[in-house]
Amino acid sequence: MKKYNFILFFILFLASLVSVGCNNTDKKDEPVVDSKYHNPVIALSLPDPTIIKAQDGFFYLYATEDTRNVPIYKSEDLIDWIFVKTAFTEDTRPSFESNGGIWAPDINYINGKYCLYYSMSVWGGEWTCGIGVAVSDKPEGPFVDKGKLFRSNEIDVQNSIDQFYIEDQEKKYLIWGSFRGIYGIELSDDGLSIKSGAEKKQIAGTAFEGTYIHKRGEYYYLFASIGSCCEGINSTYQLVVGRSKSLFGPYFDKSGKDMMENGYTVVIAPNSRFVGNGHCSEIVQDKSGKDWLFYHGVDVQNPKGRVLLLDEIKWSGDNWPYVSGGSPSLSASKPVF
Repeated sequence: MKKYNFILFFILFLASLVSVGCNNTDKKDEPVVDSKYHNPVIALSLPDPTIIKAQDGFFYLYATEDTRNVPIYKSEDLIDWIFVKTAFTEDTRPSFESNGGIWAPDINYINGKYCLYYSMSVWGGEWTCGIGVAVSDKPEGPFVDKGKLFRSNEIDVQNSIDQFYIEDQEKKYLIWGSFRGIYGIELSDDGLSIKSGAEKKQIAGTAFEGTYIHKRGEYYYLFASIGSCCEGINSTYQLVVGRSKSLFGPYFDKSGKDMMENGYTVVIAPNSRFVGNGHCSEIVQDKSGKDWLFYHGVDVQNPKGRVLLLDEIKWSGDNWPYVSGGSPSLSASKPVF
């Protein structure tokens, strides 16, 4: 009997070794999934990003035309992006500003169409630059230009660029401006022109450009950029914010200073790796409820252009936005999709 028990024990012992060996082999064959992402998300110059989750379920990202004719990228998870095409061609690109560049696109879905608002300017052309809009049935285009909404000298706002579209209480508005005051005005029902009889209203001072308004709870959060965007590693851009209980303000910083008086609270400052960080996209929420924000910055390790950066926007107990560490992350946990 003792001999039988010993033989049975030995057989079971051998079986357990085989089982462990098989399990270990399976684990070695499984791919290692990296739960982190690394900045820059795209190491190419993609300034002034704008993003939308399209009707097909994919995210589409557009940027100032450092890639000529406005680059379009596509992603499922905000991390892995593929280049799709450009929004325009040489034949279809807007042309109301002679020799002008297409800057700071802003993508929206309005009345069943993808509407791409854009700025068109040359450096120093602060009275001839302006804002236009193009439309498409698909997020990847082709986009058909509908022409300018206005030029600086027509609406009497110097440096009329860096537009942002927002809907509020069933009305459509355009917010814009660059270091000459931030303004807003109501648009027509189709979003393709200024509403007849609408008058512009200033909502922030002369320290800001590249604005974006995010509605959360009882507050409107006015994100903006201050400083210089385009001087390589000497760029001083920073992303800042103020908030209001009304779309047209008044907006105040965390200390209570009015943004009309150039008050602001810094959200993203420089660090030893990334400088000149600003001009953010729209906030995107992942499946776990976390908020994410794209913006551009200059990588001091490879300071060619303004690369695409991503960080989670967190919210303090008193409902102010911030990023961990107050500056761009080098790596962080991926969004959940």
